[in-house]
Amino acid sequence: MVAIALAVAASLTWGAADFGGGLLARRFPAVGVSAVSQAAGFVVLLAAVAVSGGGIRGHGFALGLAAGVGGGLGLAAFYRALAIGTVSVVAPIAACGAVVPLALALASGDDPSGLALIGAVVALSGAILASVEERTAEERERRDAVALAAGAALLLGLFVYFLGRGSQHGGVLSALVGARTASLALLVVWALVTRTSLRFGRATGAVAAVGLMDVAANALFALASREGLLAIVSVGGSLYPVPTVVLAHVVLGERISGVQRFGIALALAGVVAVAASP
Repeated sequence: MVAIALAVAASLTWGAADFGGGLLARRFPAVGVSAVSQAAGFVVLLAAVAVSGGGIRGHGFALGLAAGVGGGLGLAAFYRALAIGTVSVVAPIAACGAVVPLALALASGDDPSGLALIGAVVALSGAILASVEERTAEERERRDAVALAAGAALLLGLFVYFLGRGSQHGGVLSALVGARTASLALLVVWALVTRTSLRFGRATGAVAAVGLMDVAANALFALASREGLLAIVSVGGSLYPVPTVVLAHVVLGERISGVQRFGIALALAGVVAVAASP
């Protein structure tokens, strides 16, 4: 119960961060938004390590580095997809990335109960349906957004898997610092090579806030991974399209269709089934 609650809390926070990052990426380069937001979170993590006094564990840090490669590139791709496409096209594709850690966790020995596994599949299906809506878009824009979202799904799925394993076997802070080290390094190099501006003027605070929400979500998910099976919490952490779509409705006025409402209900039912499983 604790594990799924932490995973769902991570989803809510990730969803809010992704919505904010996607909006900012419509005004500024996605790589720049990703790099500066990641830097803000990195500062908080370093402060947490200093306060804890526990140091960094090599195994957790190494697995975190692997997570960070997928996380940094996947986040930039996702923000760019949100910037050039619509939430209703991008979000359901990105949500499918939860299949990656689920499959890897099952293959590496996770053995959830039948009810928990069924609930996880139902929740994932609901998250995908919750973000599906028929929208018209310029064809080339739509193709680019779909391709970027598919790449983001794979990369973010790998991020979730390695962050979870790093947290389980090498410590939460070690995995988080490793992940942020790799993602920030990649994004900064990318920004320098492409000569992307890292200045945002009055929007700097908003970019930093996105990074703080992202690192908070990462921490919640890392803690969830310590409390439960990765195969299950990875799906709980994949529900971020639901708050993203709800925020798009509230803030941007995007319509929530009947299918989306059904998807939200299905996702909640799946979470309840997982929480009730032994």
